[in-house]
Amino acid sequence: MTYELFKEAVFQAAKNLGLTDYELYYMNGESISVSAHQREINRFDNSVAGGTCFRCIADGKMGYASTELLDEEQAKAIVERAMENARTIENTDQVFIHPAGDTYRETGDQDLPLPSAEAMIPFVLDCQSKAYDADPRVCDGTSSQFVAERVVTRLSNSKGLDLQNVTSFQAGVVGAVLEQDGQRYNSYDYRMGTLSQVSRKELAQSAVEKAAATIGAEVAQSGKYSIVLDPEVMADLLAIFCPVFSADQAQKGLSLLKGREGQEVAAPCVTLIDDPFYPGCTVQAGFDGEGVATYTKSIIENGTLRTLLYNLKTAAKAGIKSTGNAYKASYASNVSVAPYSFYLKPGELSQEELFAKAGNGIYLTEINGGHAGANAVTGDFSLQSAGFLIEDGKKGKSVRGFTVAGNFFELLKSIELVGSDLHFEMPSGCTVFGSPSVLVKELSVAGK
Repeated sequence: MTYELFKEAVFQAAKNLGLTDYELYYMNGESISVSAHQREINRFDNSVAGGTCFRCIADGKMGYASTELLDEEQAKAIVERAMENARTIENTDQVFIHPAGDTYRETGDQDLPLPSAEAMIPFVLDCQSKAYDADPRVCDGTSSQFVAERVVTRLSNSKGLDLQNVTSFQAGVVGAVLEQDGQRYNSYDYRMGTLSQVSRKELAQSAVEKAAATIGAEVAQSGKYSIVLDPEVMADLLAIFCPVFSADQAQKGLSLLKGREGQEVAAPCVTLIDDPFYPGCTVQAGFDGEGVATYTKSIIENGTLRTLLYNLKTAAKAGIKSTGNAYKASYASNVSVAPYSFYLKPGELSQEELFAKAGNGIYLTEINGGHAGANAVTGDFSLQSAGFLIEDGKKGKSVRGFTVAGNFFELLKSIELVGSDLHFEMPSGCTVFGSPSVLVKELSVAGK
């Protein structure tokens, strides 16, 4: 049964059972990936997964039910299960089905056809070959991969909404391993784009060069340093501490930003943006997980917290409008909160100019252990790190084996300069985190 026929059957079943407020949410995802190791294809994955979720308001409570099967039997059963689920809910929060009437902005063309495995195989093998050719120290363990995903989302409800969005993501990845004097050094790099858009040579060389740059790394001396955070590192920190910007977390007492809208929470050079329509972004969305129209907004503007991220429920609690940030991690998930393209607005200085401003310090290029070494409630973090010394305003020798400790909220206040080299990570759900390089006044380093 097609989605359209299933939707008609579900809506008829809901009407027959006396429901007036209900919604059908559909998600279907396709993915394909090919990997190579030791100059041979070693893995191929191809999957299709998805289903529908029916939500309804019964006796003032929101009931959920989901299914992967689209047939007549499930059309009635999913409605009955959702109604039964609503009867068991004790939560008294106000619940909503969003009505039609919003103006929805068009997204860019994101509907990329998935490439075939036959087209991907030469790409990953050529990346392998170019990685081995880039440096004689490249050894077995070096790998390459191409991955492609396409997700279709539809939302229809009894209030007149009938929306659809398609997102696509494709990328090449190379993990380079180099051996010298019996020691192995590794790094990786990626490029987002289609098979024809990603330069195999550039990708392979970049991964190899990043690994080669770590050869001979020494353990950093303990102390307090001026720190230049690489764009990937700052984007990783935004990903780790993203929950602090959720109104849901704040209302549960799990964010120190609770009640601070309109207050200064960061340095004046910091502007943090949530943009569902960032040009070229692979996860643009004109509507959120509840059908609310999305829009571009500054979360922090020139150091001042302008808004947290709200869905309909949390917005009602705060007495404001939703910011269009309702999110469903899968078709069967409950509605939560998440951003889209979530990034620090770039400044005007190059990374080299940030090094010059730092004088002496550390250029941080890698952090690890975010799940265990960071507390999104307090903002504290202590992370295994690697990078390079900054000596007399220049990038110096590689350093490793040290821990960087600090507090995310204090870090935001300690940012002295923001670079111009905005970089986005690969998508995580509906979110892409991004940042340019940033110069932080001081962080504690524990090394030797």
